[in-house]
Amino acid sequence: MTAEKMSFGADVSRLLDIVAHALYSNRDVFLREFISNASDACDRLRYESIATPSLTGDDNHFRIRILNDTKARTVSIIDNGIGMNRDDLVENLGTIAKSGTAALMEKIGNASGQKDKLSLIGQFGVGFYAGFMVADRITLVSRRAGDDTVWYWESDGKTGFTVREASKKEAKQLMDGRGTAITLSINDDASDYLISDKLLQVIKTYSDHINVPIYLGDGTEDDGKEEPVNKVKALWVRSKDDVTPEQYKEFYNNLSFGIDEPLMTSHWRAEGKIEFSALLFTPMLRPMDLYDPTRKHAVRLYVKRVFITDDCEGLVYPWLRFMRGVIDSEDLPLNISREMLQHNPVIDKIRNNVAKRILNDLDKLAKDDPVAYASFWGQFGAVLKEGLYDAFEHREALLKVARFYSTHKDGAELVSLADYESRMKDGQDRIYYISGENLETLKNSPQIEGFKARGIEVLFFTDTIDDFWLQTVLDYKTKPFQSATKGTIDLDRFGAEDKDSDAKEENPPQSDALEKLKAIIVTTLDEEVSEVRFSARLTDSPVCLVAADHEIDLRMERVLRIHQKYEGNSKRVLEINPGHKLILRLAAIAASETDPARLADAAWLLLDQARIVQGEPVPDPTGFARRMSGFLERSLAA
Repeated sequence: MTAEKMSFGADVSRLLDIVAHALYSNRDVFLREFISNASDACDRLRYESIATPSLTGDDNHFRIRILNDTKARTVSIIDNGIGMNRDDLVENLGTIAKSGTAALMEKIGNASGQKDKLSLIGQFGVGFYAGFMVADRITLVSRRAGDDTVWYWESDGKTGFTVREASKKEAKQLMDGRGTAITLSINDDASDYLISDKLLQVIKTYSDHINVPIYLGDGTEDDGKEEPVNKVKALWVRSKDDVTPEQYKEFYNNLSFGIDEPLMTSHWRAEGKIEFSALLFTPMLRPMDLYDPTRKHAVRLYVKRVFITDDCEGLVYPWLRFMRGVIDSEDLPLNISREMLQHNPVIDKIRNNVAKRILNDLDKLAKDDPVAYASFWGQFGAVLKEGLYDAFEHREALLKVARFYSTHKDGAELVSLADYESRMKDGQDRIYYISGENLETLKNSPQIEGFKARGIEVLFFTDTIDDFWLQTVLDYKTKPFQSATKGTIDLDRFGAEDKDSDAKEENPPQSDALEKLKAIIVTTLDEEVSEVRFSARLTDSPVCLVAADHEIDLRMERVLRIHQKYEGNSKRVLEINPGHKLILRLAAIAASETDPARLADAAWLLLDQARIVQGEPVPDPTGFARRMSGFLERSLAA
């Protein structure tokens, strides 16, 4: 038959240069596209042979062969799938993103009313023309299963294409006399794709889990002894019962490039409005880039066993970025939009489904193995709590798995909010907490002395993110969070404090002397504090600083100064302990009115002491040193 010279369709003329030179940022994907289309062709023939067994005859061993010829500078991709006739070639390869796949899926949907189960991958056109990124000429030989004629197609990717009947020599390229053989004449600047190791690396990266065996060779026939270079069946699509712990560990180590074992393995298949398989691992140790400002995750996205990217924005919440693993979608397209997958609504649904499952698995781990969960929380708790700030829809589940140290057992073990709630005092309607950088410092904070003396549990928040999520999560099961360092808290309603401390007298009087001392402190520190008041918080310490009800919390202000260049300088409330021996001694001096300058120095020293305990700098170190020296001199002289 005479060769037919045809022009590309108008859409191809406009888009071909973009497809070949700008659509994909990585030229490796050309091979992924050809393998995907070959797998698609095998799946189509597998389906059609159910109704027409003669299409495959005795040979239903579907396979893909990739051959590299360094002398001829060609790479060939050969499959024994459905193949194409003359009309298929003109229609499929003359129009961008046009293939029989979509039509077949529509046919199946109309017949069964169900989603296609064949994992058909390609939209032939776009992926096929990606070959011109590495080749200046592509030839194709194909015979549709059930037909007698073998067809030849050729194009330089610029002017158009030629279609004719193939010669006997050309037809010999086909395996089993059917399917498609594509040969690319490799450009000089793409010579690395002529190397077997390079082809193997691309196959392992992008197509290792295609559900058709892939053979890589030099053109010799498959004698049945050769091993495929891909794993054929993806680990994540297999049943959990068919996967051993050793296989899970090996897969995790390959993903994470580590030698440790995963702390938790989550393996499931989601079915319903969206379908995907997921195999995700929680590491034992935090990755080096866990706190990178980009907050990128490390979960690979596959579509129907074809690797798409390991950087799909929005696939996993940033607060689950410690996860390692694979998500394989049945619903996402493999076409021109793949570089913009983050805009696909299916991604949002997958992200939410994954978050629900992982949080549920973490809750189960916390119940079944508290020691392992404590290890997890120590490594990743601060990251997980980021979700409390920016994932309202998962807030309840996140609060359920959140853990904190507290005054219970002197901070020796992590507690949940449910644990805290179960131990709340009668009449307690708030959850009390204190935040700071160091756990040991928080345990000894003067602001929580009164809480501990009355048996009221206080949570310790030591991560910077705590101060941010507390601005949006106002309560837990209708019980508000209340900072122990902010506002007026009526602790006396929970009963009297323990009076056994050596630092206090029995029943210290609220005398005129104390009021007079308070007045002197107010006058002296008028420019530095907003209020001076007697404290129910203190039992062992003489003074402390707290935030007024309408002011920003102490640590939050410090965090904002560091991270957001906050320039505010709130006046704090200075609370004094009326039962402390130092305060009582100063009150006696105030009552005698013998040394007002000494009392003024004492007021400044009390304020600086409170600042130091709070972790804040002393604004006047020279004045502080002078006053301290004076008090030491008088003390030693006495």
